[in-house]
Amino acid sequence: MSRDYEKFGPAPAQRGAALLIAMIILTLVATLASSMVWQQWRAVQVESAERARMQSAWILQGALDWARLILREDARNGGSDHLGEPWATPLAEARLSTFLAADANNTDDGPEAFLSGSIVDAQSRYNLRNLVEAGTGKVRPLEQAVLERLFESISVAPDVAVRIAKQLANATSSATSSASSSAGNTGNTTANAPLPPESVAELAWLGIDDATVQLIRPYVVLLPINTPVNLNTASAQVLAAVIDKLDLGGAERLVQARLRKHFDSVQAAQTVLGANFSLSPERVGVNSSFFELSGRLRLGDRILEERSMVQRRGLDVVTFQRQRENLREAAPTGGG
Repeated sequence: MSRDYEKFGPAPAQRGAALLIAMIILTLVATLASSMVWQQWRAVQVESAERARMQSAWILQGALDWARLILREDARNGGSDHLGEPWATPLAEARLSTFLAADANNTDDGPEAFLSGSIVDAQSRYNLRNLVEAGTGKVRPLEQAVLERLFESISVAPDVAVRIAKQLANATSSATSSASSSAGNTGNTTANAPLPPESVAELAWLGIDDATVQLIRPYVVLLPINTPVNLNTASAQVLAAVIDKLDLGGAERLVQARLRKHFDSVQAAQTVLGANFSLSPERVGVNSSFFELSGRLRLGDRILEERSMVQRRGLDVVTFQRQRENLREAAPTGGG
């Protein structure tokens, strides 16, 4: 028997079993190796994404600090705030390596990142906070009329202004009542009142649809305190709304006048308008304390946008609102 085994080798069934075991072992080894390679690749991808996120955050933080420095220097120079000042010039998209390279002629090794940004005077828009009387939470009828005129000029139904004023009053009254209750004072909170919004985008909390929010966004703002509109930076629509009896044509003439020479004082604008119009210091001015800073970083197929609201207090520029959004660049579509 042993001589036959040595002569002819193992039986076919044994050879098949050995081959099957070898294939199973090979499959297990390949699976484990693939899993290890995938995990290593995944770890590299996560690390790269985290590094890119941190680098993007640092770059945008640097852009924010740079913008705050410009506003601080503008405050140091004094005078009225107008669109001819350095802060009003937007930064066009530029390759980041042009800022970082020590040698201006050697930028090939710089990161493929592109940065752009702008500073916008928040007081060039009508402040919705003016609609509600501070302390009482009641709607101010004259300010509601201003918002109605503004909405009518931009083809938004005036009843939207009524709804915004009413809901803001409800939200403000509810917040005031809640604060009083937490302080130990007696008082009833408004039932089912909405949360007080902190930005125009949050007007959706008040039942305003997204299309309307996008339409009114260039003309209104929601700031922490009541503010006047800056005569040097506001659009004709906003000026016509906040100045009683002024139509859109008169507002356009006011805009053209400030292009020739910005207004150093409210009286200068009053001289242009004439005695038929009365400019209220509560509604209009020539200086601004609130600004919106926008930064946009494009890195490969990813786009990171950041918006910050800041308040200038003397020479200090304080950030009180910040929002960051990750976007993807739209893929080009082919014709045909």
